[in-house]
Amino acid sequence: LILGLASLGLSLVFGTIGLVNFSHGELVAFGALVAWFLNVDVGIHLLPAALLTVALGGMFGWAQDRGFWRPLRNRGTGLITMMIISVGVLLLLRFLYLFVFGGQRQQYRQFVIQSAMVIGPFRWAERDLWIMGISAALMIAVSLVLLRTRAGKAVRAVSDNPALAASSGIHVDRVVTNVWVVGTALAALAGILFGLIQSVDYLMGVRILLLIFAAVILGGLGTAWGAMVGGIVVGVLVE
Repeated sequence: LILGLASLGLSLVFGTIGLVNFSHGELVAFGALVAWFLNVDVGIHLLPAALLTVALGGMFGWAQDRGFWRPLRNRGTGLITMMIISVGVLLLLRFLYLFVFGGQRQQYRQFVIQSAMVIGPFRWAERDLWIMGISAALMIAVSLVLLRTRAGKAVRAVSDNPALAASSGIHVDRVVTNVWVVGTALAALAGILFGLIQSVDYLMGVRILLLIFAAVILGGLGTAWGAMVGGIVVGVLVE
């Protein structure tokens, strides 16, 4: 479920602008590391720290698109070139995290150690049930937004045919920016949840990136629903 949540942003970005963003794993790491900093160094409880981190993730996505990716698109930069640039962004962010947060593995202050509950043949920590519920609820919410709202229909229109969507009065650049905001916020939340079940460190992005790509490709590039299903399938097989 965490993989499905993390895969949404990558799949939505590919669906709207065709970019295979190799730096997406670092957006997941962004959420885990910023939440850890707010929780441990600043001293904020993990729940409000997580909400603040998701908001910061959305702002980070907005800043990326407005300050970096949109100018590249407006210059007519090819998709292959942008993909290679995303590898550079991956390396920049990864070693920026190393410089700022250090290379040691860390833990959050809350919800890390919990006693297990036996439900049927499985042993669950209460934290795991909450993670599963939050991830599933958000994936359902994103599906409903894409299907039922004007914003969701605009995203699907831009994915199908950006030129036709623009001629129909849809502000394509605004839709793409919204996709970056939502996708990065979801990736940040996935990073926080991932950090709860594993330790937090600057290499989280590289550990989860190939699994995210596997989920997105299995589900079909550019489809949000496929990314969610692919994330669940890949996650179960990995476990």
